[in-house]
Amino acid sequence: MDQMLIRDVVIVGGGPIGLACGIACNKNALSYEIIEKGALVNSLFNYPLNMTFFSTSERLEIGEVPFISHNPKPTRSEALEYYRRVAMHWKLKTRLYEKVLKIKKEKDDFITETDRNNYQSRAVIIATGFYDIPNLMNVPGEDLAKVHHYYKEPHNYFGQKIVVVGAANSAVDVALETWRKGAEVTMVIRENLIGENVKYWVRPDIVNRIRDKDITAFFNSSLKEISETEVEIITPEGIVKFENDFVLAMTGYLPDFPFLKETGIGIGADDMKTPVHNPETMETNIPGLYLAGVVCGGMQTNKWFIENSRVHADKIIEHFKSANN
Repeated sequence: MDQMLIRDVVIVGGGPIGLACGIACNKNALSYEIIEKGALVNSLFNYPLNMTFFSTSERLEIGEVPFISHNPKPTRSEALEYYRRVAMHWKLKTRLYEKVLKIKKEKDDFITETDRNNYQSRAVIIATGFYDIPNLMNVPGEDLAKVHHYYKEPHNYFGQKIVVVGAANSAVDVALETWRKGAEVTMVIRENLIGENVKYWVRPDIVNRIRDKDITAFFNSSLKEISETEVEIITPEGIVKFENDFVLAMTGYLPDFPFLKETGIGIGADDMKTPVHNPETMETNIPGLYLAGVVCGGMQTNKWFIENSRVHADKIIEHFKSANN
């Protein structure tokens, strides 16, 4: 920890956008490190095993490396293979399983402290995504072991009574997959219908399953309380209580606002809590500190995706070079 590693740029986050930032550094002969607390593209690695992307493969491409999928929409395993190939093709400098603890500015440089090293750089790019902090329901019993905010595969829910909270793509996928693998599925949905933003090839399936009563759905409803053996739901007709084995709360995730605030980045006072940054350069209120990817949207986690934020990398490096000439 006593050694100080000197780089032009430190990139926090080894997801697709962090990799794109590394590629932009490579192209411009800048020294850099991509620091990731988990595996390469860790958020994608933690997606459900059988997940299919909404986007087509060419919209997930970075670094001019073709993404060839065997399906109309690529799968999680294909995406992991693709981004491994990108990292090898560009010989990206990654520090995996290394957690950033603190970023502070000293005069014109930044000091990034991790659990393994210290880095000094002229710029820092935060591309941390939002998959690490669940958007909690804040109901009694949410801390029970039977409540899961992440979903991997359906097998362990076979023969179980499960509640799926939410009606976005992740909740719909979980409800359908667990039902098809032998779970008794109930959905708890705040809205009055399955939203139009659900994947167009999936929405008719969930609507039909609810209509045919294969899956029970409580619309305009919310969880009131969770116990070891039951759940209570607030519905338009009153409180409903029934037996339950697992609750899968697919209620979304949040950026790491405390980390952003600790670095000195301003957070908007509106409901979206948008971090302060210039959309033309991606620079924050701290000169030389940039944001890239979905973290730029704050609570609006459906604003930025791989396909529309991969351009952030070139914007940042172009601005960095112009500011340091």
